[in-house]
Amino acid sequence: QVQLVETGGGSVQAGGSLRLSCTASRNTAGYYYMGWFRQAPGKLREGVARIDIDGTTNFADSVKGRFAISKNTTKDTLYLEMNSLKPADTARYYCAACWSRPCEATSAVMYWGQGTQVTVSS
Repeated sequence: QVQLVETGGGSVQAGGSLRLSCTASRNTAGYYYMGWFRQAPGKLREGVARIDIDGTTNFADSVKGRFAISKNTTKDTLYLEMNSLKPADTARYYCAACWSRPCEATSAVMYWGQGTQVTVSS
């Protein structure tokens, strides 16, 4: 089992930046695909960014060019760097670990973190 703990959420003004961190309870490198999802009130949870075991990254169209995903395998930590934030980015952000396939959809996720709130004001 893997426990995931997210930190780094908060409130910022439009145009600002935040960095989310997700620390895993055990080594995930080489075993789990990792990703970030978000869920706004009244909306479905959606994929934001993912990083595959080989380091390949993929982003939702809505965040391309503004968000970056990375991982520090030594610290078992996943990051989401968010720049040029918009009010539309307001949501609860969840870290996810996926077994044997990329975190392309919620159905691929084996473990979820508890989430961290990001609020962007205009």
